[in-house]
Amino acid sequence: MNQEPSTHVIKVRTVWISDLHLGTPGCQAAALLDFLRDVECDTLYLVGDIVDGWQLKRSWYWPQSHNDVVQKIMRKARKGTRVVFVPGNHDEFARRYVSHNFGGVDVVEDCIHLTADGRKLWVTHGDLFDGVIQCAKWLAYVGDAAYEFTLRANRHFNRMRARLGLPYWSLSRYLKLKVKRAVSYVSDFEEAVAREARKRGVHGVVCGHIHHAEMRDIDGILYCNDGDWVESLTALVEHADGRLEILDYSAHLLAQHALTRAKASSASAPAPAPLPQGVVAKR
Repeated sequence: MNQEPSTHVIKVRTVWISDLHLGTPGCQAAALLDFLRDVECDTLYLVGDIVDGWQLKRSWYWPQSHNDVVQKIMRKARKGTRVVFVPGNHDEFARRYVSHNFGGVDVVEDCIHLTADGRKLWVTHGDLFDGVIQCAKWLAYVGDAAYEFTLRANRHFNRMRARLGLPYWSLSRYLKLKVKRAVSYVSDFEEAVAREARKRGVHGVVCGHIHHAEMRDIDGILYCNDGDWVESLTALVEHADGRLEILDYSAHLLAQHALTRAKASSASAPAPAPLPQGVVAKR
């Protein structure tokens, strides 16, 4: 069961987030900033594609909200949270700085996380197990451009939904779940990452890359994907006892949307007419 975040502080031992894609219009920076304000943790893992270098090369896009996210992460590091950054393919430029520390943020190629209940989890972005990235990078660039086009169309579509009072809906996420080839790609990726984790002798793996939050057993290996902050708005968390869970922040947004509509409806309802003098209301 996914836990719905609330406006109260979320206190956990560890948080993994990835695929923020800062530097693109698709990044849902406002929701991400709210989540970072809500969550308190000992360790925060940034599991790749935090900054979208591919998109920034094509055209510069960096609003204040994206700056706010970076500043919030740095502030967490200054206040004692251990922040670990595992670069991905979209921010592969950061792989040149592996083993360095910037403002309290450790940059690593990959790492092992030990849970409170003694399990070893290998943390990696996952792009090294994507056949398209490794064998035909030009195709990955084409796919990225097509994905950005889908997100742009989806933003226009969701503006119309918002005018009608409807919540956010993701076209690209729908296509991933419905198109047979996309489903096969996701399954192949998950199995490849799990195989590598087994070779490394760990209990499980935490990754990102494919924007599909998932937690399941694959032949004895716990496969965890923390999703993304473009469509899913998800994070993987570890509780104090070592229990792992996917937090769905989009559920929180839906709850907020429903609450706002309920308040608006209540405010617009006509006030009850006063009772005639001498008449007592029935209880």
